[in-house]
Amino acid sequence: MSPLQWRKSSFSTGDAANCVELAADSVGTSHLRESDDPEVVIATTPAALRAFLRAAKAGRFDRLEG
Repeated sequence: MSPLQWRKSSFSTGDAANCVELAADSVGTSHLRESDDPEVVIATTPAALRAFLRAAKAGRFDRLEG
Protein backbone atom coordinates (compact mmCIF):
# COMPACT_ATOMS: atom_id res chain seq x y z
CA MET A 1 0.00 0.00 0.00
CA SER A 2 1.39 3.41 -0.93
CA PRO A 3 1.66 6.20 1.66
CA LEU A 4 -1.38 8.40 2.08
CA GLN A 5 -1.35 11.82 0.45
CA TRP A 6 -2.71 14.16 3.14
CA ARG A 7 -4.65 17.33 2.25
CA LYS A 8 -5.00 20.17 4.75
CA SER A 9 -8.31 21.82 5.47
CA SER A 10 -8.89 25.02 3.54
CA PHE A 11 -9.58 26.67 6.91
CA SER A 12 -6.02 25.97 8.09
CA THR A 13 -3.57 28.83 8.37
CA GLY A 14 0.00 28.41 7.18
CA ASP A 15 2.07 25.79 8.97
CA ALA A 16 0.13 25.96 12.23
CA ALA A 17 -0.37 22.60 13.92
CA ASN A 18 -4.09 23.06 14.46
CA CYS A 19 -5.72 21.73 11.35
CA VAL A 20 -7.59 18.71 10.12
CA GLU A 21 -6.08 16.67 7.30
CA LEU A 22 -7.84 14.21 4.99
CA ALA A 23 -6.56 11.41 2.76
CA ALA A 24 -8.11 8.55 0.80
CA ASP A 25 -6.45 5.20 0.23
CA SER A 26 -6.49 3.07 -2.91
CA VAL A 27 -9.76 1.33 -1.95
CA GLY A 28 -11.58 4.59 -1.15
CA THR A 29 -11.43 4.57 2.64
CA SER A 30 -11.30 8.10 4.05
CA HIS A 31 -8.67 8.87 6.70
CA LEU A 32 -8.70 11.89 9.02
CA ARG A 33 -6.12 13.23 11.44
CA GLU A 34 -5.29 16.38 13.38
CA SER A 35 -1.96 17.86 12.34
CA ASP A 36 -0.67 18.29 15.91
CA ASP A 37 -1.10 14.53 16.55
CA PRO A 38 -0.53 12.91 13.12
CA GLU A 39 -0.07 9.38 14.47
CA VAL A 40 -3.75 9.21 15.51
CA VAL A 41 -5.76 8.47 12.37
CA ILE A 42 -9.49 7.82 12.06
CA ALA A 43 -10.61 5.71 9.10
CA THR A 44 -14.19 5.80 7.83
CA THR A 45 -16.28 5.21 4.75
CA PRO A 46 -16.95 8.05 2.31
CA ALA A 47 -20.69 7.84 3.11
CA ALA A 48 -20.10 8.18 6.86
CA LEU A 49 -17.73 11.11 6.27
CA ARG A 50 -20.33 12.87 4.09
CA ALA A 51 -22.98 12.36 6.80
CA PHE A 52 -20.63 13.75 9.46
CA LEU A 53 -19.77 16.81 7.34
CA ARG A 54 -23.46 17.50 6.62
CA ALA A 55 -24.23 17.33 10.36
CA ALA A 56 -21.30 19.61 11.23
CA LYS A 57 -22.33 22.17 8.61
CA ALA A 58 -25.88 22.06 9.95
CA GLY A 59 -24.59 22.90 13.45
CA ARG A 60 -25.59 19.63 15.09
CA PHE A 61 -22.36 19.55 17.11
CA ASP A 62 -22.34 23.20 18.19
CA ARG A 63 -23.87 22.56 21.61
CA LEU A 64 -22.80 19.11 22.72
CA GLU A 65 -23.49 18.34 26.35
CA GLY A 66 -20.88 16.48 28.40
